[in-house]
Amino acid sequence: MSKRIHFVVDPQGWCCMGLIIFIWLYNTIFIPKVILLPHYEEGNISVVAVLCYYFCSLFCIGSLLRASVADPGKLPENPKIPTTERDYWELCNKCNLMRPKRSHHCSRCGHCVRRMDHHCPWINNCVGEDNHWLFLQLCFYTQILSSYTLILDFCHYYYFLPLKKENWDVFVFRHELALLRVSAFMGLIILGGISRLFYTQLMGIFTENPVFLWMVEGNRIISSTVIL
Repeated sequence: MSKRIHFVVDPQGWCCMGLIIFIWLYNTIFIPKVILLPHYEEGNISVVAVLCYYFCSLFCIGSLLRASVADPGKLPENPKIPTTERDYWELCNKCNLMRPKRSHHCSRCGHCVRRMDHHCPWINNCVGEDNHWLFLQLCFYTQILSSYTLILDFCHYYYFLPLKKENWDVFVFRHELALLRVSAFMGLIILGGISRLFYTQLMGIFTENPVFLWMVEGNRIISSTVIL
């Protein structure tokens, strides 16, 4: 797999990725401040719950950054085509370069990507052959972090013991309910969207099979073509 750094200049992608980082920062700052640390100080939860949240948050932002800068499988300008594979290459009508079949040209990135799945504005990068596993990793960690956040929001009001709010920060004390409602709303949106995307990605991987097209003349098969 290629280790090259890939950076896409796309203002829309920067805005989308900035929104994701804002949501991550919001939950990483306020969930420990409002729920985890106060309950830990009062002995309602163990340190394991606090460390697990920070580890999930770290894995989530790490996978986001890795997926956004990883080379998705950009084709070089002068690729070396093996003689035995020339029949499986074709000319791109947009960049006029040779590419293997199942490659696609990304209009936002401006080049062809091997086994391109789609261009994701949320990571400001294409999802292709070399970074598809990083994208799935990001979806997985995002699901865990969103689920954990929603569980903490629920437990804070319906399961944990009441906190001694005299020692709380004034801003947090006054806006606690609003802060947690925003956190729960963002958690539901992210979890729903990522779960659907993660499911479709896995189904695409597990059901990916070559499709055979047969040319039949009467009762006799005269040729067959494999669509890769």
